[in-house]
Amino acid sequence: MKALIVEDKEHIRKGLQLLLASLDDKIIVIGECESVKEAVVVTNACKPDLIFLDINLTDGTGFDFLDQTKHLQFKIIFITAYEEYALQALKIGAVDYLLKPVDIEELKAAIHKVSALTLETQKQQISTARKVLNDDDDTLVLSLQESFQVIDLKELMYCESDKGYTTFYLNNGKRYLASKSLKGFEEKLSNESFTRPHQSFIVNLKYIDKYDKSGTIHLKNGAKIPVSSRKKDSFLSRLLSRNQKKIGSKTNMHPTFTDMV
Repeated sequence: MKALIVEDKEHIRKGLQLLLASLDDKIIVIGECESVKEAVVVTNACKPDLIFLDINLTDGTGFDFLDQTKHLQFKIIFITAYEEYALQALKIGAVDYLLKPVDIEELKAAIHKVSALTLETQKQQISTARKVLNDDDDTLVLSLQESFQVIDLKELMYCESDKGYTTFYLNNGKRYLASKSLKGFEEKLSNESFTRPHQSFIVNLKYIDKYDKSGTIHLKNGAKIPVSSRKKDSFLSRLLSRNQKKIGSKTNMHPTFTDMV
């Protein structure tokens, strides 16, 4: 079997190489990668049979890698640190995984198990695990440098994207930096509570204090968010529509909103 190691920590890659070399199984390591981008290129070029895939990579997640290689045929064994939320998802999906640092007996067992699976069965297992990680409408799981962070969307004030990274600002003052562009989160944040008034921002409508005619949103924590001229009409429509739902049968609207139109 041709194997590829996709892991962002060099000592884990080298250690896994040594363990694989010591096994009787005819597994040839054809390469190592530390990022999603690099792994996609190598996988397309070399077409490995087996990939040891870290969940948390330098520029995204193992699932981001799978999204970009859907048409290719290979088996997967995930590699992960002890992160309860991610492990729960893998266990529910019955997906094969190895904990860092990798144990040789666990490695043997994982290779034996995954070798017996059909590609279709494994795809279903991975799909189940992914659903557990991402299917809660009230939370968002961020892949950070050293962990997975579960975000309560009710506490998320706004997101700001810059050069392929997105910062999440919470109501409690905490902030988290994820190595993915805003576009990667837009689908999850597309419900009625959120709006995208600018290419670089997604805002939780409930934290808006006011909108002034200069084209600026003022949040309750004092942050100021620009509204692009192209998105102004759709933003105002969302804001006024949400306000109308909240007041129900009341006839008097808040002055901040009536002054906007």
